[in-house]
Amino acid sequence: MNRKQLLTLLVLVAVIGGAGLLVNQQRQGDWQQSSTGGGQKLAAALDVNAVATVSIKSSAGELNLTKQGEAWVVKERGDYAANFSTIADLIRKFADVKAVQTEQVGASQYARLELQSPGDGEGKGTLVELKGKDGKAMKSIVLGKKLTKKSEGGPFGGGEFPVGRWVRDTASKDTVLVTTEQFADAEPKPENWLEKDFLKVERVKSIAVTYATNAATGWTVTRETEGAEWKLAGLKPTEQADTNKLSALGSPLSSPAFTDVVADPKPDKTGLDKPATLVLQTFDGFTYTAKAGTASGDNYPFTIAITGNFPKARTPAADEKPEDKAKLDKEFADAQKKLADKLAADAKFAKWTYLVSKWTLDSVLKSRTDLLVEKKDEPKPEAKPSAK
Repeated sequence: MNRKQLLTLLVLVAVIGGAGLLVNQQRQGDWQQSSTGGGQKLAAALDVNAVATVSIKSSAGELNLTKQGEAWVVKERGDYAANFSTIADLIRKFADVKAVQTEQVGASQYARLELQSPGDGEGKGTLVELKGKDGKAMKSIVLGKKLTKKSEGGPFGGGEFPVGRWVRDTASKDTVLVTTEQFADAEPKPENWLEKDFLKVERVKSIAVTYATNAATGWTVTRETEGAEWKLAGLKPTEQADTNKLSALGSPLSSPAFTDVVADPKPDKTGLDKPATLVLQTFDGFTYTAKAGTASGDNYPFTIAITGNFPKARTPAADEKPEDKAKLDKEFADAQKKLADKLAADAKFAKWTYLVSKWTLDSVLKSRTDLLVEKKDEPKPEAKPSAK
């Protein structure tokens, strides 16, 4: 190769290299070199105490958590009480989280990083808006694609696990952040944000179950003391209650749990227009009337109403001493206040329709025949051979 050919080759390499660089820059679009490293806060100036609404929106739906007075509620669940600690934790994350990387990224790259606002075409992320009492957004954040890292084996095998997430402040024109916080709970799933504390029925004296579709299958059991055995009412001479089955009734609703609140509690859609009704009376004077609709999956639609019938005054004992009266009157008043407080606390649950797990009710939603000793067919006598 002579000198002239070598120079020609070098010129061709330079031209091809320059063209490749130009194509690469065009493909990169608005992507630019990192502007800074970590340390920048996502919402440094956020006044966490001024947040009155948390709105979460994605392609999966929308969720609005709103502060009413001193309490938080879930709008999509009929303003049912929200779990304050979960909400406070999310707000604190936005206020405290710091970037581990800051990039200058134009709008054309949002879809690739799943940082588009919901409804803005492909590559949509999750939009979280923290709003004040006036309904105006104090901070609007789009949570984008999660960054993952491959695990090289280990006791639980290999695979990928999340190590960070792309995040965009909508007020920033072309700056996006990478944080180690995953914001895994920032999803528009109302059931995950409900306050799950529920009522508890204690010291049950009687249980009555009736079925709107078949009244004959209903039944009632009672007991004289809290530790006594259940007695099935209305036994016929030909019937015998199965004590093992009665003891398996336990104490219904002593620790019930619900999975969700029904968003559209129309009786004809839930089966509560023809319910199974469970009435529990307690030794303390409470009456709980629960209704269960048609089971769907692992849950029953469920409503409950509570009333209380407590003594108005204390009846002194025949041999009560005057010096004991003040003490006994105070104990009675304290006990009555405790009952009244429980009635008020439990009564608040009557407003909504719930989804309760089958294990909560299946032990008690039985037919009357299920509580009886099974009748065994008596063997028929063998036929005698006829005489020849």
